[in-house]
Amino acid sequence: MEESAIPGPWMFPPSGRTYNLFEPTDLSIPLEGSEHNPVAWYLDAPKVEPVQMGEWVGSVSRGASVNFNNLAFNPHAHATHTESLGHIVAEELPISLCFRPSWCEALVVSARPEPVGGDQCIAFHQIPWASFSEGIDALVLRTLPNEEGKRTRKYSNTNPPYLDPAICAELARLGVRHLLVDLPSVDKEVDSGALLAHKAFWQWPHAPRRNAFITEFIYVPNAIPDGLYLLHMQVMNIRNDAAPSRPVLYPRMIT
Repeated sequence: MEESAIPGPWMFPPSGRTYNLFEPTDLSIPLEGSEHNPVAWYLDAPKVEPVQMGEWVGSVSRGASVNFNNLAFNPHAHATHTESLGHIVAEELPISLCFRPSWCEALVVSARPEPVGGDQCIAFHQIPWASFSEGIDALVLRTLPNEEGKRTRKYSNTNPPYLDPAICAELARLGVRHLLVDLPSVDKEVDSGALLAHKAFWQWPHAPRRNAFITEFIYVPNAIPDGLYLLHMQVMNIRNDAAPSRPVLYPRMIT
């Protein structure tokens, strides 16, 4: 192979900015069948258990030739997951029919929730809207303080922070297709089913966006500074409104 043909560590999106593909940062939280797994929406921890058929148990440590586990979990409550419009509509619209693996440019933003009544909310003015320029197709939101405990937190009945729906409406207006948050939901835990942020992002019901996606339960390491990144979105191919996902960031190369 000629030297000029050897692939380099760069990605050139339409914007012309370059990114280092040799330095990925995985934003997903591992799913595990234990109390260490984060949990929301009033469910118990997920389960990862060996199959049992008669006296046979699918575990090498218990005499089997292979490990052969069943997994029981809810993507919304237990895992880094990506949701499609199918999350809030009556028609069957699984994410497997809407989502295609994609690369896009993302803006990582850190924001400390502000008090609103008895709640904590990410406000519209906390998003650096002037930073959005041609080519940016995703917002990755890191809430502060950014504690390691987010990886194992039990969110049920804690009224976690949520987003001002005006943020989601503006992202939709800008044509941003991906919204990623380190919260169990972009909406308030108990809102009587209003789902104002979800509906604003998907522009439901007046102009539904089937090619727009919300990813929740991520974790953005403190070592990742705010700014522009290349984002690779990977979503499990499941016929459901949401599926476990693995968003990966790549840093920008400054030349």
